[in-house]
Amino acid sequence: MTAPSNRHRPARLAACVALAASLAAGAPAARAGAEGPPDDEAAAKSEVKPKGFLYREIPVDRGTAPTGDGAQVTIIGNPVVLHGERVRVGEKLRAATLRDPALETVEIAGQGGRVRILSIVPSLKTKTCEQQTHYLSEKSGDLDEQVELVTISLDSPKTQGRFARDAGIENVTFLSDESAADFGRAHGLLIEQPRMLARAVIVVDADDVVRYVQVVPEVSHMPDMQAAFDFARKLVEQGSAG
Repeated sequence: MTAPSNRHRPARLAACVALAASLAAGAPAARAGAEGPPDDEAAAKSEVKPKGFLYREIPVDRGTAPTGDGAQVTIIGNPVVLHGERVRVGEKLRAATLRDPALETVEIAGQGGRVRILSIVPSLKTKTCEQQTHYLSEKSGDLDEQVELVTISLDSPKTQGRFARDAGIENVTFLSDESAADFGRAHGLLIEQPRMLARAVIVVDADDVVRYVQVVPEVSHMPDMQAAFDFARKLVEQGSAG
């Protein structure tokens, strides 16, 4: 197969930059099928529903990329590099200081005693991140009664709090990594250009050990949330049996 010509690189980079701007500023995605179709007036009217979140047909990735310095994911097919320390299954969750919407500091490690699902998103201002967070909140059955559901992003605590209120989400803990990207660096999920966290799901057991990691290879796609739910449920059942 003939390699793509370098003359197409500017267009690919332009697409990446366009999505980055969307992630940073909350604008609609540059391409349909990446972060959802453009939010023009007609689409907005057609999507109005009296109750509930309207789920879109966003691709779901079932594979995973590694974390850590030098690892790569893509944004609309364009590779970006991850930064920070690689995290592996079987290791303890690492120390990182985040803030909740009330501006209280929260240490992510040392919170053992309960299984946790950490849903990491680039920005709550984008359609895929919005859908991932609603999925975490609404599609896990009664799992929220047995495990802690957590969303982590580089959005400000104020933005996270407003999102939770507007979405009516009360069963998810929102934590902001905005200040120093401590969590992103500690777990190898920081993308420096554009500045965001890679899309990922991490399941941590009651002893604060990382037991499941999926880093979505294509940032504009959804993670396999159902697989994470199933894994977390098994951990809960094993703990009950033990």
